[in-house]
Amino acid sequence: MKREIHYELNGNPVTQEVTPETLLLDAVRQWTTAPKEACGVGVCGACTVLVNDQPVSSCLYLAALVDGQTVWTADGLVQRFPRLAQSFVEHEGLQCGICTPGQFTAACALLLENPHPDEATIRHYMAGNLCRCTGYAAIVRSIHGAV
Repeated sequence: MKREIHYELNGNPVTQEVTPETLLLDAVRQWTTAPKEACGVGVCGACTVLVNDQPVSSCLYLAALVDGQTVWTADGLVQRFPRLAQSFVEHEGLQCGICTPGQFTAACALLLENPHPDEATIRHYMAGNLCRCTGYAAIVRSIHGAV
């Protein structure tokens, strides 16, 4: 049985019909390609989105829960955090693109929580996002460079 939900996605109002088991990842991918499905069990971070500025694994989060909420994906966060986006480019924090949306979204969540984190704080906060390409150093440099 489908249900209509209303939420804000990357600053734009969205009305969408979802079933009780529709995952947020599948719902937002109708509008954006930013969150990626990689592990499907909420441990890699590739599907991270912000719901009311809090990071969630969209591969586990039910779409119906965002009714009346605000959702941000990396696509929209690039506009909210242009300095961080530029720093990811300058410090080569982008590689194959699978983890990048989740890495960037988690970095935005960190900066919302702590606008001036040190390197140890960055490394600790980003530990839930897996990357096979960069070895993490470029991602840490990217975040630190935006601070």
